[in-house]
Amino acid sequence: MPEESCLLSGLWPLAPSGTTDWLLELCGDGLTGFMPPAMPDAVWVLNAIYEHEQGPTEVSYHEHHQARLLNGRVQPRIVAGLDFEAVSVAAGGGLGRAEHPGRGWRRLRWAELARRTGDPIVPEGLLPSYRCFPSVRKEGSWPLDIAPPTEGSLDRETWNRVTTVLTEHSPAGPDTPCLAYYSPLVLGAIDFDNLHVQAGRLGDAGILYDTPEADFSPSNLWSEDRSWVLCTDYDLWATKIAGPPALIEALLNDPEIEAVRLPWAP
Repeated sequence: MPEESCLLSGLWPLAPSGTTDWLLELCGDGLTGFMPPAMPDAVWVLNAIYEHEQGPTEVSYHEHHQARLLNGRVQPRIVAGLDFEAVSVAAGGGLGRAEHPGRGWRRLRWAELARRTGDPIVPEGLLPSYRCFPSVRKEGSWPLDIAPPTEGSLDRETWNRVTTVLTEHSPAGPDTPCLAYYSPLVLGAIDFDNLHVQAGRLGDAGILYDTPEADFSPSNLWSEDRSWVLCTDYDLWATKIAGPPALIEALLNDPEIEAVRLPWAP
């Protein structure tokens, strides 16, 4: 067993069956993540967007990909005789974990992009997802100088900061007992008879981000006393955190986190 897996299983062993029963009753189906209501308050933490410091480009991810296909730098994906390149759009972004792209890139706040484009941060009635910022995209594809959010996982920097804020607002601090649930979708196996839940300390939550079994942050993380719940839905660009007002205000006002209230999704 790799060293990372041994460390993870030691700090976050599998929890007994039934630990998600209360979430099932509270939220319904957890296939893409158990989405909690306000408890009594809630906020949406937005996944990071990055922009290259060299400035805007008119070239989209799809146009760049098509150019690479034409010059042979990449090969087309053909499965069962179907040419996926002919029927799909390279939109940019993707699924799963993400982090700062490195030198030459800066964090682009959703609020800044909204001011620049005139698009709302999140269109009324919708949740943070690929449907945001339609005016930025060209025929469904983002410009090459912007790294859009990925679906289904917090980016590394936001995950680390969120767990720090949760620690600061939990009575037991880093010793707060927690449980982490990974949706069957992120594990690549639909098995609702054996839901994957691990138990550990909030202070050890950092290692959950790099679990070798999934390329995603946990679908749900919650304190054992159920005072707060985090949900990263497989299909969304944001994480909902439900809990006491003091925690929610701290997330809204944290300078490293970008968070919004969505009145239509409290």
